[in-house]
Amino acid sequence: MHAFWVNGYEATSTQDLCEATGLGRSSIYNTFSSKRDLFRRALARYIDTMTTRQLTILDDQQRPAVERIRDLFARIIDDEIENRRNGHSLGCLTVNATVELAGQDPETDRMLERDLARRLASFRAVVAAGQRDGDITSGRDADSLARFLNAVIGGMRVSAQGGADRATLEAIAATAVDALTC
Repeated sequence: MHAFWVNGYEATSTQDLCEATGLGRSSIYNTFSSKRDLFRRALARYIDTMTTRQLTILDDQQRPAVERIRDLFARIIDDEIENRRNGHSLGCLTVNATVELAGQDPETDRMLERDLARRLASFRAVVAAGQRDGDITSGRDADSLARFLNAVIGGMRVSAQGGADRATLEAIAATAVDALTC
C-alpha cells in the first residue's frame, strides 16, 4: 500500500513491489494475479482503514456536529503532517488514485465511487444534524455542504502534497468551518 501511496500506480515498479512486500517477482504474480489486482487490494485496505477512522469521528452523535467536523479536519491535518517526505505530504491514496486513474479502470472507479458515497452520506448526516441543532447555520442544503466538505478535504490533501504547512492547512479548515457557521 505504501509503495502505491508514495509513487502512484503507474510509477510503482515491480521492483518497488518486491521491496515493499519482501516477495520475489514470480511470487508477487503468483500471489496477486497482476499489478492492478495488488493495487486494488492495497486501495481497499487504505479505504477500509482511513475512511473507517474518519467516519468514526463524524458518526459520534454524542458530540455537536461542528465539533466532529473540526476534529475530522484536525485528524486530516495531523495525517498530512505525519506523512511528509522532503517537506511534502503523501496526500491521500484515494485522491491520488482518482486523479491518476479516473476513467481508466472501471473496477477501481467503482471502489472509489463506493468510498465517496460512504463519506458523502456521513457528511450529509452530520451536516443535517448540525442544521437541526443550530450549530450549522449555512442555508445550503446538506448534500451541497457534504460535497463542499469533501472538496475542502481533497484540496487540503493536495495543498499538503504541494508543501503547505500546518498553519496553512489549519487556516483552510477554519475557513471551511466558518462557511458552515456564518
